[in-house]
Amino acid sequence: MKALYCQQNSSGEEMTFVFQERENLPPTRENDVKIQVRACALSWIDTKLLSEIKLEKELLPVGREVSGVVLEVGRKVSFFQPDDEVVGILPLDSEESGLCEVILVHEHYLVRKPEKVCWVEAAGTVRDGVRAYTALHYLSQVSPGKTVLIMDGASPFGTIAIQLAQHRGAKVISTAQSLEDKQYLERLRPPVGTRQPLVARVIDVSNGKIDVAESCLEETGGLGVDIVLDAGVRTYNNEDESTLKPQLLPHKHDIITLLGVGGHWITTEKNLQLDPPDTCSLFLKGATVSFLNDEIWNLSNIQQGKYLCILEDIMEKLASNIFRPQLDEPIPLYEAKVSMEIVQKNQARKRQVIQF
Repeated sequence: MKALYCQQNSSGEEMTFVFQERENLPPTRENDVKIQVRACALSWIDTKLLSEIKLEKELLPVGREVSGVVLEVGRKVSFFQPDDEVVGILPLDSEESGLCEVILVHEHYLVRKPEKVCWVEAAGTVRDGVRAYTALHYLSQVSPGKTVLIMDGASPFGTIAIQLAQHRGAKVISTAQSLEDKQYLERLRPPVGTRQPLVARVIDVSNGKIDVAESCLEETGGLGVDIVLDAGVRTYNNEDESTLKPQLLPHKHDIITLLGVGGHWITTEKNLQLDPPDTCSLFLKGATVSFLNDEIWNLSNIQQGKYLCILEDIMEKLASNIFRPQLDEPIPLYEAKVSMEIVQKNQARKRQVIQF
């Protein structure tokens, strides 16, 4: 069997993705589940995080969000039986590449896949679902009547976050990075009931002339939004900004300005720098800043029960059509290397899923 791995020979070098011939799988351990993989979604590999937690290797396995059929179970496995359909996310320290026909996974990283959910949708939704739940449920407690700003709502993650926020009764505002994204967001509708758009207001930031803070304050009558979920921020003035940072991202001052009293700012910016005037503004509003790291569930097993409940709920909402993911056409395994290169360069606007 072949499996896909990421190779980075020295610091700063561009990654290369290689197929390696695998020897036969080791015997199934007591709590392991042997899975025949049917689909595997591709996600960006955070090599810096892996280095910080001492998981850096010469060959990193590629592909962690998998769906498939159980072939065999260890003698202490209690959740699954052969022929069960399952879905899950392989842990950070897994030696297994999801882009392989047969893999071994500990049973505590898997849940059952509903029959009406296809393999590709299951694998392609599970990570974005975990991120959305982490941000909107555990970090900010979204609830009916709250106003949520979701940056770059047309991204795969933004799409699921919008659907979860609206399902919980929140009013959703979103930004669009192109005319195509704007049209996509305006067409989003709930699966049943009212045919009102999922997004109350779409702010087109593609031309750089629209003030996001001003638009949000106008939409909320000057009160500001309760929850902000960013897709990265600019932390300096334009003249000091690195050319690598897209100018479509909002400035940190804009987010602080549009945040309401008691608001929650959920950021994906790991290098966020806040100066004393910024923290003073947040203090006066009684607002909080939280960092979205969806790997925390795998970095600490103390919350394993909650994590499995999240995975089950994601599959339930997928089965009931509440979650409709932003997926590209299924990709055959032989194109996995090219697709992974696109994903690693952050050039994919839809979730890429390999179908076996």
